[in-house]
Amino acid sequence: MNVKAKGYILGAIAAATYGMNPLFTLPLYKSGMDPDSVLFFRYLFAIPLLGMMLKVRGRSFKLQRKEVFPLVIMGLLVALSSLTLFQSYNYMDAGIASTLLFVYPIMVALIMALVFKEKVAIQTVVCILLALGGIGLLYKSGDGTTLSLTGTMLVFASALSYALYIVGINQNTLKNIATLKVTFYVLLFGVTLFLVRVNFGGNLCFPNQWYLWGNLLALAIFPTAISFLCTTSAIQYIGSTPTAILGALEPVTAIFFGITVFGETLSVRESIGLIMVIIAVTFVIAGGKITSYLIRFRKLFPRLPIKSSKRKCD
Repeated sequence: MNVKAKGYILGAIAAATYGMNPLFTLPLYKSGMDPDSVLFFRYLFAIPLLGMMLKVRGRSFKLQRKEVFPLVIMGLLVALSSLTLFQSYNYMDAGIASTLLFVYPIMVALIMALVFKEKVAIQTVVCILLALGGIGLLYKSGDGTTLSLTGTMLVFASALSYALYIVGINQNTLKNIATLKVTFYVLLFGVTLFLVRVNFGGNLCFPNQWYLWGNLLALAIFPTAISFLCTTSAIQYIGSTPTAILGALEPVTAIFFGITVFGETLSVRESIGLIMVIIAVTFVIAGGKITSYLIRFRKLFPRLPIKSSKRKCD
């Protein structure tokens, strides 16, 4: 298997595993757990996994004083994004929620234009309009029913928090820190939000079946550790832009599990809306400077040389 084929396979695995969030989360909700408890355990289990990765990679855990406060803010933004997304699953189908979340690259483009005065290309404007049209189709189905306004606002809050994190993590104070270390501390500081929300354990819900602990562990392993590791390798093999484009498989995976496992349904109108959103965001990622901001979030390790019979990737 050549280098490019390996890269595309790893990129697809990375996106698909991230899209597994609903697969492991919804059974926990059905058992009576709330989003705060689920996310508390997810972060709690993921932190030692990333810590072990740091140790194996020989990275230092030490932080400079100027790096602490920005990392606290980044951790809270990521935690808020996770919380609002997981809460939205209580108001709408997980597949639709995951697709609406996928508008975060467009939000990054808008933030860069409004705050940092980055020029917005015509292509980006067209893609934004296309995405809005797709969201409109999703919001109101053919039979006249609409998505939950609360659920929709929660997903948009999640996407905005995600976008703010992607922009913030690329600023000078944190830009030169190894991404694995940043991710470790982001989760470490982020878990404090859920610790407070569960009243320091007083309101913490536990799985009522022993096997559901496996769901919590799977949330820490698949959408977190495996997804990030495969993303890192894919970037080394095929570069940042193709890997980011493969992120379109995240909502596709969530939709697949929603339909096959949880019995969710999609009308023709909703299917068209989903496709419009995915196409719009894919073209934004492929055609704009946004890739440099997305990739800082998506890779975990500094780039390493990969030996190949044909070429060497830096």
